[in-house]
Amino acid sequence: MEDPIAETLARFNRGLVLVYTGDGKGKTTAAIGQALRSVGHGSRVLIIQFMKGKKYGEVLASEKYLAGMLTMVQCGLDSFVMKNDPAPVDIELARQGLALAKKAVASGDYQMVVLDEINVALDFKLVELEDVIEIIKTKPVSLDLVLTGRYAPADVIELADMVSEVREIKHHYAQGIKERAGIEY
Repeated sequence: MEDPIAETLARFNRGLVLVYTGDGKGKTTAAIGQALRSVGHGSRVLIIQFMKGKKYGEVLASEKYLAGMLTMVQCGLDSFVMKNDPAPVDIELARQGLALAKKAVASGDYQMVVLDEINVALDFKLVELEDVIEIIKTKPVSLDLVLTGRYAPADVIELADMVSEVREIKHHYAQGIKERAGIEY
């Protein structure tokens, strides 16, 4: 005999797949806010940043204030990746990041894993869609998985429990205001 209460609890208490995509600014910021919220409830969180190598403010803060609860790993260089001609090192770093993601998701060591800019890594063909789909489909039932970046593939959107699209309406770059610490990095 099936237990409808247990089935309902399992359905609503499972880990979620959250996607932040779109052309606007704030996708990584939203994911880091989600991670911080999870840490606040005692969760251990891993954030893997694809295609990023610069010491962004969130990396500095996690090292200084959240060691042991929020770990950030950067799998990229501090330079732009050429979409139609990525350097071999860019491909290798992204693939190392994906291998780390697979291992971390399966480990049971984390309650949340964030794959920051994974959608862009997919669009740039640094990693394979099938590998990301496999991570989503085989994640432990209790793990929350967050994927960010422009160009979220339809297959990822279909598998997600929540998708938010961040749309650019206005950006300070258009006014000639350059990037600055604490805002862009």
